[in-house]
Amino acid sequence: MGTNDIYCDPYINVWRDDVIRPDGLNGQHVVVTMKPGVCVLALDDERNVHLTDEFHYGIGRNSLEAVSGGIEPGEDPNETASRELAEELGLAAASCEYLSTVDPFTTIVVSPTRLYLATGLSEVESQPEGTELIEHRIVPLESAFEMVLRGDISHAPTCVVIMMTMHRLGHINEN
Repeated sequence: MGTNDIYCDPYINVWRDDVIRPDGLNGQHVVVTMKPGVCVLALDDERNVHLTDEFHYGIGRNSLEAVSGGIEPGEDPNETASRELAEELGLAAASCEYLSTVDPFTTIVVSPTRLYLATGLSEVESQPEGTELIEHRIVPLESAFEMVLRGDISHAPTCVVIMMTMHRLGHINEN
């Protein structure tokens, strides 16, 4: 069996493996690896969350999300979280706490995303990348949670970090 590289750029790598399937037959499996990333939920003292509202080409529509971005090679993920928060929303956090890591996809896409909760917010100069046209949206945390339940917020890491924050603040019981 073997591996064939199909495509590679600074953001993704695609390869195809020749495999033996669970039923014993020969098969192929394609794997896409993406740069690992962060998803940062900024929560202010009034329990509002600060989200990005941005058009995403892949889904063909705007998406309401926590701050998200890729971890650059050699960059500390905690620094990535702070950098992305400043770049995208013009916010700095007194505390940017790592909560967990999620795997948004588990079959053919490898894209681990570290989740953070940012608190103690202050304003700094935003510096979005040239590819980003971001609207800063401020939503009460409870409303954001309702938006997740309705499907209005569908970005998986954002959904998880909102639910984790609601649980942390005692709004969702473990039972």
